[in-house]
Amino acid sequence: MPRSLESYLRPGLKATTFCPGCGHGILLHAVIRAVHELGIDRRDLLFVSGIGCAAWIPSPHILADTLHTLHGRAVAYATGAKLANPKLQVIVVSGDGDLVSIGGNHLIHAARRGIDLTVICANNEIYGMTGGQAGPTTPGGALSATTPAGNPHPPFDLVRLVLGAGAAYVARYPVTQPRPLTDAIKRAIRTPAFAFVEVASPCPTQFGRRNRFDDVGALYDRIRNLSVSRAEAAGRSKEELRGRIVVGEWTPDDLHLAAGGPGAGGAAC
Repeated sequence: MPRSLESYLRPGLKATTFCPGCGHGILLHAVIRAVHELGIDRRDLLFVSGIGCAAWIPSPHILADTLHTLHGRAVAYATGAKLANPKLQVIVVSGDGDLVSIGGNHLIHAARRGIDLTVICANNEIYGMTGGQAGPTTPGGALSATTPAGNPHPPFDLVRLVLGAGAAYVARYPVTQPRPLTDAIKRAIRTPAFAFVEVASPCPTQFGRRNRFDDVGALYDRIRNLSVSRAEAAGRSKEELRGRIVVGEWTPDDLHLAAGGPGAGGAAC
């Protein structure tokens, strides 16, 4: 992180809480850079998170008001804060297990109601902090603590899920594309309605180790190689896109074009 952005970090912070190789540190940088480039006054900011690895992105790292809530309840708390003080720029940062599994009901109804929130989901395809269980975005066939023979269930496509619920702006990028990711976060923050950014973020400790990625670089290569732009995806069949990560931006008019999230449709390990 450049020196010019260090003022956004809490004083005395000597190390992150993330495991070596975790993609969440890149997402932390993208969030801070987006806020900085938009020129948002920190007094108008509120970060909300739940429980899990990604929930530690705003707290304890970012020097701004943060609300670290119960597991699965980040969007519910964020909704209350926004309704109590509509002038706040409320940004939720949490993981796929927290936001989509335990908190899935809050997520879809906040999107349905069009509440002016920015929700950033760090998707590492597994429960990273609580033991490596399979979650709602774990690819079919992937190994986890609860699926030692391979996950038998298909994952959610988060873009289609949230678009179908009524989100005004949705984006998906991996941490291996930090500039487009930062720009998407900026656009989400500027959207005066419910906006959602899914971030493919590698987890070496749980997903990588359990799926036999002994080299962290290989795990990042996996995300990079699976990623395909919307323009590229438009010319491929459904079968060709199985297991690929379609990246880009969507609005409600694009709902029928949104297929292809991390691990969608089968194993890509």
